[in-house]
Amino acid sequence: MFPDFRKFETTLAGRPLVVETGKMAGLAGGSCLIRYGETEVLCTATMSAKPREGVDFFPLSVDFEEKLYSVGRIPGSFQRREGRASEKATLCSRVIDRPIRPLFPKDMRNDVGVVATVMSVDQDCLPEITAMIGVSVAISISEIPWDGPISGVSVGLVDGKFVINPTEAERAKSEMAVTVASTSDLVAMIEAGAKEVDNETMFDGIMYAHKVNQEVVEFIKMIQKEVGKEKIPFESQEVPHDMFEAVKDFAIDDVKAALDTDDKRIRDERLKPVYEKVHEKFDEVYPEQAEKIDECLYKLQKFVVRRWLLDEGKRVDGRGINDMRPLNAEIDLLSRVHGSGMFTRGQTQVLTVTTLGTMSDAQLLDGLDNETTKRYIHHYNFPSYSVGETRPSRGPGRREIGHGALAERALLPVIPSVEEFPYTIRLVSEVLSSNGSTSQASVCGSTLSLMAAGVPIKAPVAGISCGLITEGERFMTMVDIQGLEDFFGDMDFKVAGTKKGITAIQMDLKIHGLTPAIIKEALEKTYDARCKILDEVILPCIAEPRAELSKYAPKMLMTKIDPEKIGDVIGKQGKVIQKICAECDCKVDVEEDGSIYVSALDLDNAKRALTIIETIANDPEVGAIFRGVVTRLMSFGAFVEIAPGKEGLVHISKLDVKRVEKVEDCVAVGDEVIVKVIEIDDQGRINLSRRDALIEIEGLTPEDDGEQQERRPSRGHGPRRNGDRRDRR
Repeated sequence: MFPDFRKFETTLAGRPLVVETGKMAGLAGGSCLIRYGETEVLCTATMSAKPREGVDFFPLSVDFEEKLYSVGRIPGSFQRREGRASEKATLCSRVIDRPIRPLFPKDMRNDVGVVATVMSVDQDCLPEITAMIGVSVAISISEIPWDGPISGVSVGLVDGKFVINPTEAERAKSEMAVTVASTSDLVAMIEAGAKEVDNETMFDGIMYAHKVNQEVVEFIKMIQKEVGKEKIPFESQEVPHDMFEAVKDFAIDDVKAALDTDDKRIRDERLKPVYEKVHEKFDEVYPEQAEKIDECLYKLQKFVVRRWLLDEGKRVDGRGINDMRPLNAEIDLLSRVHGSGMFTRGQTQVLTVTTLGTMSDAQLLDGLDNETTKRYIHHYNFPSYSVGETRPSRGPGRREIGHGALAERALLPVIPSVEEFPYTIRLVSEVLSSNGSTSQASVCGSTLSLMAAGVPIKAPVAGISCGLITEGERFMTMVDIQGLEDFFGDMDFKVAGTKKGITAIQMDLKIHGLTPAIIKEALEKTYDARCKILDEVILPCIAEPRAELSKYAPKMLMTKIDPEKIGDVIGKQGKVIQKICAECDCKVDVEEDGSIYVSALDLDNAKRALTIIETIANDPEVGAIFRGVVTRLMSFGAFVEIAPGKEGLVHISKLDVKRVEKVEDCVAVGDEVIVKVIEIDDQGRINLSRRDALIEIEGLTPEDDGEQQERRPSRGHGPRRNGDRRDRR
């Protein structure tokens, strides 16, 4: 049935790695089913027969498809089927895309589609790592021209030791989560989150993963040799050499003059007449090739910028190689939000707003891992006006999702725990102006906003990017790259962290990979730069998180009760908790483990609600004073509700500082009275005293105290008490 079926096996981090070809998806250009542990992913790669017309880029699409049947769950949507890709799936697609894209021919315009369909998930074997290796196999054995293969692994730091592809239990304890992709000799991609890990440890972890990757690359090469198809030729879309040289000779001086400024707007205005002049000259020489002429001008700008950097150490805006653009930080720009901070770096500007909510505001997740909720959320918006363009807003794309996730990962290690700060935290970074490195500006803006909001973060975080220009064995790095250096350079190496260590890394490359020397230099330069940002810009603006929250932010209190008491707090049909919320003007969230979160704009209301809840769930302490409501009158005393569903008896002898003949003469049902807990008997019944509370709180003096106490037995309360007390239960 399947004559071409082949099975290849190896081990990775002590677990079996199995690749099956020749059985599934036979019409795809290349396909394989890859198994890692019990994680199974179908990976395919297909290329169009002809190049796409009218594009000046390589049209590659990478889709990481989550199927909830892989974890034995039915989708929670109305239609009960998978919809648009989740944020996690989008991020996984980006992680796979970044190391494979630079390995395709830059002058190829054929559409290439890569799909990784997750069919079974073993939580100890990450599906994104499995998919990355499987995609590399699928492309390698296909007819698609490609300079791979690559391999990818995750490296953790558990108990001071590096662990490749840590299990779920190990990931929970790990100090870092670093995904590294490699070719046979270079590091092709780094995606990292860490708990303030120092440069040396991070570098060693990357190199440790790189070594393991090289072993997997050799395994894939063996598969390619056994079952790989011959790579097919493609129609190159590279601009003709003579055309580029002609445009270069004609316009290079004009292009240099146009680019030599630190203002993106001026640069764009200067380039317009250059484009017009070139087209006027060459449109007749190269008829119907206007797009090729534009591409020549793009290549010419790239040539000028790279030559300036490599040969002269000159940057387009006149900065030194290790100098940052002018920096500025501000807070409290918006009046009624819970916290706001704006960070400006040159012509890049990001405003981040913090919103605090209750724990019920936490985001619900419906993905392949075991994470079901998220209380810290970061969103990133990139409107067209930020780059001086006009286009309709259509919601976040892959770039926005990726940049938001990067900033979220950068701040996560310093976010206080639920126990320390029982809030859901949402950050929104609005890119107001963009000329390079907006993701790292959003990290800085987020730090400002969080501290302004009074979120007790463990340490301030700053982010910076490092660029790269290579030529053969030569290379040079520069910090704080602006848009032009990003477009025409070879790398965007983003690093965020505290003074203590790294919290996040994301590396984008346009070349095949990096040497260890480049990685080490980039880590060193970004550390110095982010320390400067913290010391000279962020901390002078706000030195530490504010001690108090905004008056517009909810005040949150937390307690924990016996889970068996949850029913008492909620009450029949929710009546008890509804009454608490109404009386105290608050919101109450109850978790299954007995954790209770109370939020209110007024802190006193929140405290009152918390006291009521604790009174319901726990017996009040003897000596505690409450303001309660009289619920029932008996001949021997009055019952007073000190909390919803919880009442105690005030004996007639304890109703007032003076002698009381009849209960009705002193109190009525519905009266609000202050009472003191004087006893909790062995059956949990609460005895209260209004008399003692009046003496203690209002300073009243008891009248005829001795006479009343002497007469008490003669009124017969003692013999009736046990029987009567049973009536109130």
